[in-house]
Amino acid sequence: MKFAFLAALLSAAPATAKVYFQDSFENMDLWSESIMTGKTAADMGKWELTSGKWHGDASDLALQTSVDARFYGISAPLSETFDNKGKDLVIQYVVKHEQRMDCGGAYIKLLGGGKDFPTDTFGGDTPYSVMFGPDICGSSNRRTHVIFNYPPKDDNLLIKKDVKCETDQLSHLYTLHVKSDNTFEVLIDNKSVRSGSLEEEFPFLEPKEIKDPSVSKPDDWVDERRIPDPEDKKPEGYDDIPPEVPDPDAKKPDDWDDEDDGEWEAPVIPNPDYKGDWKPKMIPNPDYKGEWEHPKIPNPEYVGDDALYYRCKDCTHIGFELWQVSAGTSFDDIIVTDSLPEAQAFAEETFFKKNEKEKKMYDDVQEEEREEAKRKEEEKRAKEEAENDEEEDHDEL
Repeated sequence: MKFAFLAALLSAAPATAKVYFQDSFENMDLWSESIMTGKTAADMGKWELTSGKWHGDASDLALQTSVDARFYGISAPLSETFDNKGKDLVIQYVVKHEQRMDCGGAYIKLLGGGKDFPTDTFGGDTPYSVMFGPDICGSSNRRTHVIFNYPPKDDNLLIKKDVKCETDQLSHLYTLHVKSDNTFEVLIDNKSVRSGSLEEEFPFLEPKEIKDPSVSKPDDWVDERRIPDPEDKKPEGYDDIPPEVPDPDAKKPDDWDDEDDGEWEAPVIPNPDYKGDWKPKMIPNPDYKGEWEHPKIPNPEYVGDDALYYRCKDCTHIGFELWQVSAGTSFDDIIVTDSLPEAQAFAEETFFKKNEKEKKMYDDVQEEEREEAKRKEEEKRAKEEAENDEEEDHDEL
């Protein structure tokens, strides 16, 4: 079934499809580690190649962060400059958080720079074209970043609504597909998690319409749905009901001395007859006109852009610049191409050949760890019981 699917993907891939970067980390020859501007070597963590604690193939290596509470910077050149005018743009790679990620980034960047790219100092202040991938910090910040640099605004623009990310300790395949028809799609493990129009999902452009500044809500507009019933009157004596009353079941203590203790008063309890501050009941407002909608007019500042997809005019490098509180994230099977079928075929040959075996090994490791924890707990309990028995024997003597 896999091979049939792969054959279909290969036949669907356009003949002109190009791969601008591809690496499954047999070595680190393509990559250069950096010391970020303003940081020292001591601030930077060390990258390592490892198959990890659980994997689908012991000989298959991945790039992994190795030291807690460090910055990480590493980059590699594309095989040729990627200009995606008239072409799709696809970034795909595998992420695994072996350390049970608590706080840290795992996103990848596509950058320009060419011969002037700052290989030695590449970091967070290096301009980029595309930033994509998961970022986790605590329980509230868990998202897959999709960010594009947009020169007309001189800004890096985030997707308007958060995209989910995976938070377990297994490998997951992240794919960003930017299409030349000005749409996009994000896939995780080859399943779509977000797609749509670039113009609608990102703040590239000014809004097409704005509220008409010459129009205001009429002073006599009634937008209150309900009003107090003018016929509803407060019951006579309502305000005379106290919120608390003496406890009728309370009795003066037998040892109470009025001369020494003062006059005894029963403790108070909430009054069951007290109903709070009186408010008239509400009725539908007969003059209600509905919610007033501000009329809109075409925005004179709006300028369309048929090339929102064109985010890589001179992309020459790819890189990771991260901060990780707990290290142990690994990256593998990276591809940058102008063809989604090309990327999916690569995933079939790499990620999907390994993920089931990795999951089985992970489950086995977790079971071993549970058994080891159980054994240690039993040993601890037996030791405590033995110590208690010794203490009882000593007390008897």
